[in-house]
Amino acid sequence: MATDNPVESLQEEATCPICLEYFKDLVIIDCGHNFCRACIAQCWEGSNADVSCPQCRETVQQGNLRPNRQLANVVEMVKRLSLQAAKGSGEERVCGEHQETLKLFCEEDQTSVCVVCHLSRAHREHRVVPIEEAAQEYKVKLQGALAPLRKELEEALALMSAEEEEITEWQGKVKNRREMIAGEFNKLHTLLREEEQLLLQSLEEEERETLQRLQENVTKLSQQSSSLQQLITEIEEKCQQPVVELLKDVKSTLSRSENVKLQEPEAVSTDLKNVYKISLDMREALQRFVVDVTLDPDTAHPDLVLSEDRKRVRHGDKRQDLPNNPERFDRYFVVLGAEGFTDGRRYWEVEVGDKTGWDLGVCRESVERKGESTLTPRNGFWVVGLSDEGYEAGTSPLTPLPVSVRPSRVGIFLDYEAGEVSFYNVTDRSHLFTFTGTFSGKLRPYFCPWNNAGGTNVAPLIICPVPAEAGGNLCP
Repeated sequence: MATDNPVESLQEEATCPICLEYFKDLVIIDCGHNFCRACIAQCWEGSNADVSCPQCRETVQQGNLRPNRQLANVVEMVKRLSLQAAKGSGEERVCGEHQETLKLFCEEDQTSVCVVCHLSRAHREHRVVPIEEAAQEYKVKLQGALAPLRKELEEALALMSAEEEEITEWQGKVKNRREMIAGEFNKLHTLLREEEQLLLQSLEEEERETLQRLQENVTKLSQQSSSLQQLITEIEEKCQQPVVELLKDVKSTLSRSENVKLQEPEAVSTDLKNVYKISLDMREALQRFVVDVTLDPDTAHPDLVLSEDRKRVRHGDKRQDLPNNPERFDRYFVVLGAEGFTDGRRYWEVEVGDKTGWDLGVCRESVERKGESTLTPRNGFWVVGLSDEGYEAGTSPLTPLPVSVRPSRVGIFLDYEAGEVSFYNVTDRSHLFTFTGTFSGKLRPYFCPWNNAGGTNVAPLIICPVPAEAGGNLCP
């Protein structure tokens, strides 16, 4: 078949039409066609009469075979030219030893061979297959290796995305905690500035160490993703390569793809270890704003029992016969402080002991007393509490509070002008939560001891007294 490639045209002219290999011991017959001597002899074997040309069917004399030395020289030149062209293009489709086309693939030695190589002692006993068949078989295997590799890459990228989201979430936590710490220190005494800096440095160190570990996870996943992408690219490119190049080190490539195992990142805790501690000096600073809070019986739910000094409140065993005045709460077990605040700074402490449920804080004088209401700042409530879900601040949605030491006493600090209500764990001197906003109207202390839960939550909430002779000091 004619071709536009001059090298291929020469190869066709130098090829025996019987064996389709380069001419060997080339002879010309009467009609002018050329064949390998062995090929034409085998073709005419057993015929005593005149024979015909296998190519043009013209009758010729069987014994009239003449060497065609001129064409034989051309064949040798074509062989060398083809070898140089193959090496120049990187295909290496010609056997370097026998100058024959590499048409077979030796499965045992994993190498491409020519027909002569196959007949040699080195490969005679080996299983060989046509090179195109071998290439197609391994191409299918290589393509089959791509799917699990792509899946591994997808998992690696998903894990990396999750780690990056965790970094963002972690940085948000750190940002919120930093603002909380800075805000708390800004409203307290200047003597605590050094303690503020130490805590911020500790938080920064914790942030740096945790972010470093998280970033290392991302880096490792990125490296694994890059390696997977490189291997995928290598296999995709290999699948597009000529057969000989495709088969080079093909088992090694497959082995590497089969041995790929995604290493999941090391679990890194993102729970903040840094806890904002209030020192003795800070508590003393807050004591400058201590107010003597008492309970207002006219607001108490009928199931609540108040002490005579109006400093304690607990849930009783039965409902009391009390007038349903407008001030009284009738749905929740709530009682308000008798004192109302429209300005200034106020601080008081409440003993919660080992109670399993309670709410404390402040609320607007105008809050709804009858029926149900959601305890959020929007509805006029600024409270924190303990429930089966743990410690929470009454935001919308609720904000879980990380508590390392169970508070037996809670401090509440109201800064009316700043629009802040802060809560402290007096037991370990740590900050619990701060509400920020804008206040209007009168605010009242808020107490809810919850129900007695069959005797497991029967203990009262106790307002720590502030005796005048103690100079404003809180109860020990």
